[in-house]
Amino acid sequence: MTIRIFVPRDAGAVAVGADEVALALENAAEKSRTAIEIVRTGSRGLYWLEPMIEIATAQGRVAYGPMTSADAASVLKAMVADGPHALQLGVTEEIPWLKRQTRLTFARCGVVDPRSVANYRAHGGYKGLERALTLSPDAIIADVTASGLRGRGGAGFPTGIKWKTVAQTAADQKYIVCNADEGDSGTFADRMIMEGDPFVVIEGMTIAGIAVGATKGFIYIRSEYPHAVEAMNAAISVARRAGYLGPQVGGSAHAFDLEVRVGAGAYVCGEETSLLESLEGRRGIVRAKPPLPAHKGLFGKPTVINNVLSFAAIPFILAGGAKAYADFGMGRSRGTMPIQLAGNIRHGGLFETAFGITLGELVDDIGGGTLSGRPVRAVQVGGPLGAYFPRELFDTPFDYEAFAARDGLIGHGGIVVFDDSVDMARQARFAMEFCAIESCGKCTPCRIGSTRGVETIDRIRAGERVAENIAVVEDLCNTMKFGSLCALGGFTPYPVMSALKHFREDFGPAPKRLQAAE
Repeated sequence: MTIRIFVPRDAGAVAVGADEVALALENAAEKSRTAIEIVRTGSRGLYWLEPMIEIATAQGRVAYGPMTSADAASVLKAMVADGPHALQLGVTEEIPWLKRQTRLTFARCGVVDPRSVANYRAHGGYKGLERALTLSPDAIIADVTASGLRGRGGAGFPTGIKWKTVAQTAADQKYIVCNADEGDSGTFADRMIMEGDPFVVIEGMTIAGIAVGATKGFIYIRSEYPHAVEAMNAAISVARRAGYLGPQVGGSAHAFDLEVRVGAGAYVCGEETSLLESLEGRRGIVRAKPPLPAHKGLFGKPTVINNVLSFAAIPFILAGGAKAYADFGMGRSRGTMPIQLAGNIRHGGLFETAFGITLGELVDDIGGGTLSGRPVRAVQVGGPLGAYFPRELFDTPFDYEAFAARDGLIGHGGIVVFDDSVDMARQARFAMEFCAIESCGKCTPCRIGSTRGVETIDRIRAGERVAENIAVVEDLCNTMKFGSLCALGGFTPYPVMSALKHFREDFGPAPKRLQAAE
């Protein structure tokens, strides 16, 4: 009997030795004359247990982790004998951290072979496209609108409205663009889905093309994601050979094809108009709006631009119906959000759940508190431009409006945890420095304001005229927030002002608290 073993090829797992574990398992099997088949999957998202491997059994897949190559022989022996092992985690689906999730978008990630369209179909793939091909474009857009899906890249704009605008704009050519320039600190959901379930992105973009009348799509991936680039290119080739891309999608009269483009690593290219400039072969600089990309986007044509996770949610919505998706969540935040837990946290990884869970539950219960064992002092939600929340705000529901009401944003769903050794004035300085480095330079508030912000916070930290310089920082933030052309300069005030508001004691000479911590 051949033992089927699943080993992740996800970049996060590979970084901690997944390739070496796969090779060691092959060597151990050869020595013990055990017949094995290794399937390279994505990651389940339990990163503190990576490399986590699984074995197919009659009871379901059984997980072991975190593995090293030195564990291969003993784990294989335990698998053959169906005996106990110190690294055995039990049936994968029953692991509490995984079991309590609501996986709609990430249902197949870590389960399927990301290079096999047959495996994708066996797990419910392409059912959304099959249904879409029986509907009119207006009916597809109506389903997406009714689902309540909002952009998962950070802005939270209703996806159905964006698609409807492009559909109603007359043009001889339209485009679908997937923003995979995942640049926020503490985020990795886009990378995970592209590496672990690339066909779901392809299917979602294909449905979008059919809905708005676009025949060509581009996936813009950051250069720091070579594994994702490889995975998407491989999946596109497979989908094309299987007839799911090309002149007759799924045997229909609809034509749609895809191409991967690799960005040069500019954070500002996560902003949609800068991304379009880069796609067209120019330097990534923000465009003034209007016109909106929906009217005049890529190469001057109507363009749908959505994030990876937005497109990845579409197949579920079309396959199961809008109501099935909208039944999850709260208020105007419908469906699920793949939340990424990172920073100083015990259980870091991807946790997909319906909107409405509180920040405290995510950090203390699901994340297990800090890895250092020290008290949590601050949590940054929404990437490097997200606000810092103190423990007093941990009752905030994970919801677009709830965070906005407390001067925060959920962004791409990244949560970065800090313990009580953090210097919040230094974090505020980092936000300004980050903006100065990453600014495209087109608008003065972002380009100059961020540089002046770094200088002013340095004076505050040196103890120079602290009250007056804090007033200058607040004025700078107001100018940047309302005067910048895009969210880079416009959102930089969020981390700075939240640090000033909730952690004012850190602004001045090094606090005694931090001196004691050192």
